[in-house]
Amino acid sequence: MENQSNNKQPEFKLAQYPELAGRVAVVTGAARGMGACFAAGLASQGVHVIGVDINEDELKAAFAKSQTADGKTQGGTLTAMRGDVTASESLVNIADEAVKRFGRLDMWVSNAGVFPQSEIGSVTAEQVRQTFGVNVDGVFFGAQAAADVMQPGGVIVNMASVAAFRVRRGRAIYSATKAAVHNLTRSLAVELGDKGIRVNALAPGFIDTEMTNWVREIPGAMDKALASIPLGHIGTPEHVLGALLFLVSDSASYVSGQTLGVDGGSRHG
Repeated sequence: MENQSNNKQPEFKLAQYPELAGRVAVVTGAARGMGACFAAGLASQGVHVIGVDINEDELKAAFAKSQTADGKTQGGTLTAMRGDVTASESLVNIADEAVKRFGRLDMWVSNAGVFPQSEIGSVTAEQVRQTFGVNVDGVFFGAQAAADVMQPGGVIVNMASVAAFRVRRGRAIYSATKAAVHNLTRSLAVELGDKGIRVNALAPGFIDTEMTNWVREIPGAMDKALASIPLGHIGTPEHVLGALLFLVSDSASYVSGQTLGVDGGSRHG
């Protein structure tokens, strides 16, 4: 494997937010990567999490690794539900189920996403429809469903990307969807503010998940990626989880309409 960094990565420790215990969250795209990390991390803070994914079997397998036989994990719970973020009625049903099961919905995390890489001449109409459907429509439909049942104090967090601000070859459609999420987050924060609902986004950079495994398969790609990160090392899903926990906590109660970069400075690198 290529040298990942000459810099020693600082020790990372998640903050604890006791006020989150007993609250209820929906996390989409929860079967793997950052979504699975978000679901388990919220549950470890005492949150009752409904994880949503179109691949229900993979979702259940991921949750089985994080919870005990009674379905609990360090105070919170993990519930797996199949859902299609491109279908508004699917997300409405999930929001309603959260209220039916737990009596409330406090957080909605729109994490589901796809990451196509094709230069413009190879992009198909189906790729465009799918990428916008999952990455943008899914965020909008999720906010609609959540806002309809949330009480004041509710929080929506959308998944943007450093790609919303920094473009690369072969990622035109992906970058366009993430720029849309950035602006959609701002608009939703304005529209939902009078309901007492905060809306923010996360913009991860290079995070070590299945989605970025391709970098290790191309000679020189890892070194090139690291050269664009001022902190000198790639991030982990736990780094993004730390930012998510802050945004849904009471510590961020006056933060809305923001896109928080979790990218080691790479937006400016």
